[in-house]
Amino acid sequence: MQINVLEYFEKKTLHTHKKKIAVVDKGRSYTFEMVEVFAKKCAAMLLEKIDLTSQCIAVFLPKSIETIVADLGVLYSGNCYANLDVKSPLERLRATFKNLECPLIITTSEYVDVLMQLGVLKEQLVLIEKAFDDEKNYNNEKIFKKINQIIDNDPFCIIHTSGSTGTPKGVALSHRGAIDYMDWVFETFAFDNTQIIGSLSPCFFDTYTLELFLCLAKGATFIIIPEQLAAFPVRLLEFIISQKVNFIFWVPTIMVNIANQNLLEKFSLDAIKTIFFAGEVFPTKHLNYWRRYLGNTLFVNLYGPTEANVDCTYFIVNRPLADEDKLPLGFPCRNTDILILNESNREVQNDEIGELCIRGSSLALGYWNNPELTAKVFVQNPLNKHYPELIYRTGDLVYRNFLGEIMFKGRKDHQIKHLGYRIELGEIEHAALLIDGIHNCCSVYNQSKKEIILFFESTANLTTSNLRENLASFIPKYMLPRVFKKIEKLPINANGKIDRSKLLNTLDA
Repeated sequence: MQINVLEYFEKKTLHTHKKKIAVVDKGRSYTFEMVEVFAKKCAAMLLEKIDLTSQCIAVFLPKSIETIVADLGVLYSGNCYANLDVKSPLERLRATFKNLECPLIITTSEYVDVLMQLGVLKEQLVLIEKAFDDEKNYNNEKIFKKINQIIDNDPFCIIHTSGSTGTPKGVALSHRGAIDYMDWVFETFAFDNTQIIGSLSPCFFDTYTLELFLCLAKGATFIIIPEQLAAFPVRLLEFIISQKVNFIFWVPTIMVNIANQNLLEKFSLDAIKTIFFAGEVFPTKHLNYWRRYLGNTLFVNLYGPTEANVDCTYFIVNRPLADEDKLPLGFPCRNTDILILNESNREVQNDEIGELCIRGSSLALGYWNNPELTAKVFVQNPLNKHYPELIYRTGDLVYRNFLGEIMFKGRKDHQIKHLGYRIELGEIEHAALLIDGIHNCCSVYNQSKKEIILFFESTANLTTSNLRENLASFIPKYMLPRVFKKIEKLPINANGKIDRSKLLNTLDA
């Protein structure tokens, strides 16, 4: 039985693909053997400073080969890593470090001054450059003695999501959860060493977890896409074509932008065999655009909060869908159970809407140093009165269609009460995207003025009366936005999703 995520690397790939290219970063190529050596040197540096297990070690680096080496180094030292966003505001970082209470921080000399400003002590810093030093050695026996102390329920990483109090929530993921999820991925999609991963998501986003362990477990090649290319779709496509990328796992917003510019007419992506997407709703109209040009590509809609170890449901897009159809979330991943509970904590009937709740081995351990919040959303399964069993309450509203597929309705916190009606903002957005000339949109609610606002991207001359008339064909009058704001580009947050909070802030400006 596999206990530690490192076993993917140690017991498989290092025996079969040691000399193969593992990571490509800024034109530099590294074999799996090189990654192993650098990571174990990093682990040796950590073990020289601390003799602890299952502690959080922060990694304060931009996404790079150095980040991968640091993450593996932390795992080889018997601890768990937390990749942090080096571009975060200082106060947000200060709150994150305070919550993590990490004994060590892996970084580079470039960020030492910033970290010192945040109150980090010099003796807490480990400079990753030294792991690439030819003079540095490591003791394999000492490293394996340390990782053999780990059990599968210990944490392997902490991923931060936004928190309503201003302090990011650190989701602690276990070895067991990651192994459970990745084994399902490998069996369901028959991945092997021929995958060339075009990695675009930040290293502090949960998508990175799947990409990293696909690389380490199967001997796939991990291509780090320069982050600035996300804002330039033409250059992005040129890059992935030049690198012969055949697998991507992206958030829909980037793919929507490519569709809006009709770039697949100019660029052939025939090399891409599999496309995963997750993180937000992918408008069916834009997905259909991609499917028209990539007829032999497998498209998979993955859904799940970080608290469920990347994803918990999937839908293989294997049938025609009209532009106005909603894309299913699909079915639970193996060894995951989805409960849809109504307000009385009972399972919904037929197509009744309820909250999606998750149970299974892939659930996170909880929130790092936050037992109160953990207890609020990781709760006893109300359907089980016989023994302790935790489920995670996602806050997402869903229902099952006549095919038994789980369908997304909206967020509890995107559900508003307006004119006495309960309204899902996502339903307004879905309708708006059916209007010719609207490329992308986001609906928000101005609570103080009690008005629905639709922000939209368009190159067409759309008037408010045009928009209201068109929308009235799809949604009832009480759901129609009162304000329409044309915007050149919807703001995107660090995870590549539409930044709703930034749009709301513009209303107060």
